[in-house]
Amino acid sequence: MTRDDVFVSADELAGMLDRGEPVTLLDVRWTLAEPDGSAAYEAGHLPGAVYVSLDDDLSDHSVTGRGRHPLPSGGAVQAAARRWGIRTGVPVVVYDDWNRAGSARAWWVLTAAGVPGVRILDGGLAAWTGDVHSGAIVPEPGDVTVAFEDLTAGARKAVTADEAADAPVLIDARAPERFRGDTEPVDPVAGHIPGARNVPSTSLLRADGTLLPPDDLTRVFDGAGAGTEPAVYCGSGVTASVVVAALASVGVDAALFPGSWSQWSAESARPVALGE
Repeated sequence: MTRDDVFVSADELAGMLDRGEPVTLLDVRWTLAEPDGSAAYEAGHLPGAVYVSLDDDLSDHSVTGRGRHPLPSGGAVQAAARRWGIRTGVPVVVYDDWNRAGSARAWWVLTAAGVPGVRILDGGLAAWTGDVHSGAIVPEPGDVTVAFEDLTAGARKAVTADEAADAPVLIDARAPERFRGDTEPVDPVAGHIPGARNVPSTSLLRADGTLLPPDDLTRVFDGAGAGTEPAVYCGSGVTASVVVAALASVGVDAALFPGSWSQWSAESARPVALGE
C-alpha cells in the first residue's frame, strides 16, 4: 500500500470533481470538545458531501467493556454506508477539520469492513480551495456490501488488550502529556500501557495539516521501532487511526487496539506506567 492508496490531495480531488468522475464525499467532523459536527457541516461542506457522525455511525455505544468508542458491526456499517450513498465500484473520500481524526476513523472502519477505494483528504477541509456548499445533503441510497461482520477480524488488523500488551512494538498516539500521565482530561486513570512508545498523531502532520513527506514519516517511525508489526492505541481508538493510516502510507500494516486507553484504564487489574 502506498500514500496514494490511503490519501488524496485536494488538487487531485478537485480534478476528479471537475471531470465529473463519480466519487462519494463523506464529512466526518469530530473533536473531543465537540463530537457533534453536524452544525459545522451544515454551515459549509464540500459539494455533495454527506455528514457522518463518528459517535453515532462509526461507533456502537451499546457495546460495553470496549472503551469509549466501541467498533460498530459490519451490518451497521453497511446500513450506514448505503444511507450515505456509497455505491459498489465508486471511490470514497473522507475528510474532517481536526487533525485527520474523524476521517482516519472513517477510513479504518470502512476499509476494515471490506469497502475498497476509501481515501482520506490530505489536509482536511482546510486544504480545500474550491466551492463550499451549505445545508444538508440527502443522497440516493447506495448499494455497497461489506465483507466482514466483525471488524476486528476484517480487512485491517486489530488487537485485543492482551495482544496489545504483548505486541513487539506498541505505539501510543496521544499527546505527550497524556502519555506521561501529567494530565488525563478524559479517562479516570492517567498514564500509559507499560512498554508503549509515544508517537503523537499530530506529530505526523505538517503545520497546514497535511501528512509529513514519506521520508520524514519513515524517520519518525524508525525512531519508534515501528517497522516490526506495530500495534497502535490512543484514548479510544480514534486518533490512533491517524497513525495506522500514516503507517499504511509508507507500507507498514499496523494493528489498531480499538478499546485503547479508555478500555485498558477501566480494567483495574491492568498495569499503568507513568513518565517517559
